[in-house]
Amino acid sequence: TAITLILAPLFLSFSVHQVFGLSSAAQVVLGRGDFGQQLSVNLGFGIGVTLGIHAAGGISGAHLNAAITITHCILGNLPWRKLPAYVIGQFLGSFTAAATVFGFYYDALYNYSSGHFTVTGPNATASIFSTYPAPYVSLLGGFFSEFVATVMLILGILVIHDEKNNAALKGTQAMLTGIVVLGIGLGMGMNTGYAINPSRDLPPRIFTAIAGWGIDVFTAGHHWWWVPLTAPILGSLAGALIYKLFIDFHNQSVLESGNEKGQPVLESS
Repeated sequence: TAITLILAPLFLSFSVHQVFGLSSAAQVVLGRGDFGQQLSVNLGFGIGVTLGIHAAGGISGAHLNAAITITHCILGNLPWRKLPAYVIGQFLGSFTAAATVFGFYYDALYNYSSGHFTVTGPNATASIFSTYPAPYVSLLGGFFSEFVATVMLILGILVIHDEKNNAALKGTQAMLTGIVVLGIGLGMGMNTGYAINPSRDLPPRIFTAIAGWGIDVFTAGHHWWWVPLTAPILGSLAGALIYKLFIDFHNQSVLESGNEKGQPVLESS
């Protein structure tokens, strides 16, 4: 069925994406810095995004972010009827990836925390799976961080794929999108861990609540959990609007001017 054609590739692609990212975070935390640093986590998520896009790009458009999927629905680029299938595929893939990394590193988790899975404290491990704000970050500051980081994400994606402007060469979009995610992690990850994606944050949080961390995963950071759900959606919408106003509308004017003068115009899909 059409739903299966969407769900299966998204499930696999998001699982691959998250396994690379979460396992790199696990190795850095559980290895106490001996098996990588923050750069390792950024690279892990960037590589995961690149592979995830390659896995499902030709079938479903490689929607790996619920915020961007919702934005495309609002803009009319994606039918609303497909939204549930896309989001369910993303969430199931993310949850499965969290469970996979948990199983892969269970012995290390147990050894690191002496069997006590905590959200805060010197041996906290919940941040391996979901994002939490740094102790100095206010709820408003964290919301703004996630909002701005997602604006940068959607701007980068639109620049890479805009065939009316200066789109990336065919076949390089996945790699460049991964580099955009890497860049966000390099420059905007300190405050909140750059969730920039509801699908990346909520399913692993639910998994950790079930797997032993408890309800603290939802109450920590002044009930932080809702920020990675809402801020990326608003940031994605704002970024799309900014791109429309500053780039897309001007491209349309140039194309129309070229038509009036009888000049050739680049085709766009």
